[in-house]
Amino acid sequence: MAIRVVIADDQDMVRTGFRMILESQPDIEVVADVVDGEAALAAVAEHRPDVLLLDIRMPKMDGLEVTRRLSGSDTPHIVIVTTFDLDEYVHAALHGGASGFLLKDASPAMLVEAVRAAAVGDSLVSPAITVRLLREMAPKTPASQARRPAEPLTEREREVVRCLARGLTNAEIAGELFVSLSTVKTHLANVQAKLDARNRVEIAAWAWESGLAANTA
Repeated sequence: MAIRVVIADDQDMVRTGFRMILESQPDIEVVADVVDGEAALAAVAEHRPDVLLLDIRMPKMDGLEVTRRLSGSDTPHIVIVTTFDLDEYVHAALHGGASGFLLKDASPAMLVEAVRAAAVGDSLVSPAITVRLLREMAPKTPASQARRPAEPLTEREREVVRCLARGLTNAEIAGELFVSLSTVKTHLANVQAKLDARNRVEIAAWAWESGLAANTA
């Protein structure tokens, strides 16, 4: 089954470019492209896509509000694609449940990778800005006020989270810690459950807010 995608962006050239890139892949189908947030919600309701590529600044309803309204289990995975790499709305969108964050000048390969990652419940944030975004946009509150996990993280789980907060992929984490890819996925699943986090981006944000990632930059 092809990954079904809706593209929401108010720039014609961006939508056309994204459609051409994604439709060149045999496992991805663009089912709609729309120009504003209200149309994005309508397209999601009509087509029930697996992934929604969503700009932040759009007419009628911005991407942040769209993300908020689509927060839930029976909704598409959202990948934010924007020009603004340090926009406060981006951080809010990630906390609101978005699965990934890319800049519009990301490579075609990264765009495709982000869609595929989101479709299976994983996430991808532009590596060039991951650490900077999460570090600089984390709330300026004491680490003691960060959410507390339901159970303490094991030392290995903490190591995995530190790597994640640096923007490493699962494969890179496995290589750095000399463990298997399936072991990394198991640790991340356990951490996600302990934190009641929606995705790996939220785990990385927690790592910065709690101070766990303070020594990884």
